[in-house]
Amino acid sequence: MDQTDSFIEEVTEEVRRDRLFAAFRKYGWIGAVAIVAIVGGSAYTEWQKIRNRDAAQAFGDSLLAAVQADDPGAALAEVQADGPRAGVAKLMAAAQAVQDGRTEAALADLKAVAGDTSLPASLRDLARLKTVLVAGDTMTAEARRTELEALAQPGAPYRLMALEQLAVLALETGDPAEAIAKAREVLADSAVTPGLQQRATELIVALGGDPAAEAAAQ
Repeated sequence: MDQTDSFIEEVTEEVRRDRLFAAFRKYGWIGAVAIVAIVGGSAYTEWQKIRNRDAAQAFGDSLLAAVQADDPGAALAEVQADGPRAGVAKLMAAAQAVQDGRTEAALADLKAVAGDTSLPASLRDLARLKTVLVAGDTMTAEARRTELEALAQPGAPYRLMALEQLAVLALETGDPAEAIAKAREVLADSAVTPGLQQRATELIVALGGDPAAEAAAQ
């Protein structure tokens, strides 16, 4: 019986081995394809990372070269970019135009970025905020307030800067109480930076308020 059982086990093992080899011959290519796909995918991902890094570096170099050119405004206008990088280039061109005293050109670039829905909201909101700052008195106080209030909504990326400008606008329009209230909102925000905190505090003090009392009220 022992010899019979041993023989049966050997035959069974041989059958299993034959079936396994047959399966490998029939389906082994799937494993090979999977391995090639994994290795190829990893290589492609790494290539994409390197390509994106090189493109970002080239874009940064082109912006730096433009800023350092004899005519930065013209050089920035020639920078080739698409997507969010094109938005960044226009924002820099607008900043240079303001520096050169070309307000209309700056506003044109800023409005182009603000109105481009293909760009990230953060870039568009920054362009909107800069538009209010650059336009200044050429915008009515009501128009500036409307735009700034939209940018000062909770969760907005430039909320604190918009609140600061609302405080300045309130002061300009003769409403010191509203200016203090907006400065108080700035101070109460946990994300306030040291610079903004200092400016808001100085504004409250200049208007006769007590920053310590304001903080306690919050």
